[in-house]
Amino acid sequence: MKRIFLFIATNLAVMLLLSIVASVLGVDQYLAGSGLNVGMLLVLSMLFGFGGAIFSLLISKMVAKWSTGAKVIENPQTANELWLVATVQRLAEKAGVGMPEVAIYEGEPNAFATGAFKNSALIAVSTGLLQSMNKEEIEAVLGHEMAHVANGDMVTLTLIQGVVNTFVFFLARVVGYFVDRVVFRTERGIGMGFYITVFVCQIVFGILASIIVAWFSRRREYRADAGSAQFLGTPTPMIHALARLGGLQPGELPQALAASGISGGPGFMGLIASHPPLEDRIRALQARS
Repeated sequence: MKRIFLFIATNLAVMLLLSIVASVLGVDQYLAGSGLNVGMLLVLSMLFGFGGAIFSLLISKMVAKWSTGAKVIENPQTANELWLVATVQRLAEKAGVGMPEVAIYEGEPNAFATGAFKNSALIAVSTGLLQSMNKEEIEAVLGHEMAHVANGDMVTLTLIQGVVNTFVFFLARVVGYFVDRVVFRTERGIGMGFYITVFVCQIVFGILASIIVAWFSRRREYRADAGSAQFLGTPTPMIHALARLGGLQPGELPQALAASGISGGPGFMGLIASHPPLEDRIRALQARS
């Protein structure tokens, strides 16, 4: 219920903010006089901005299983599978959330958590990670992913993505309409200037939006590391797990899951990286010791 309220409140807040900004700047009156319905554009911006983000979240578990080939452990058959499920169960109880689905997929060292609801999430680990780490380190990684679930990070990041998507959609079209009328001097309907400008603005504003989303994503990684330390009672296992990852070739995840992995590749100048450098994460944990 809290997440639903947050989603509705965020939608209303974004619409209100855009309306106020347009009114204060006189943009709404100018655009209305030029034939653009600002109110309708706001509604469309919300539908496309939040709609796409929410839809992606709702199908995230299905997409994760399909894109990685992750196999959910329905009935543990081996000692390792029994240990893995039991460990996740213990962490879920500590976190106060429902038991997630536990899956294994073929690939280089990595792990991820996803799902729209914290009581029915999915936690998956790669065969490479299981083969490269000892049980204490694997438990720390599982604790990290469980912290993501308990913190509702998947929902939070979706809300942030929805907000920036809304701004990108709205502002790109406002700028496009302005340029089409003032620069290209289109007097009736919508001309090529609108479509060209919107295309360029979508790219530029989209890059700026990615920087914002990536910044929030990096913040949540520090919180998940700290959550693992809290679940295990010490940051040492997570420090060892991150150090181990630093000496391995991390497994790449599909783009839709890149921000959900235990580690991620560097972004342009670090601005669009979904994960902080491993060294920074280790230092943050060492400060907790």
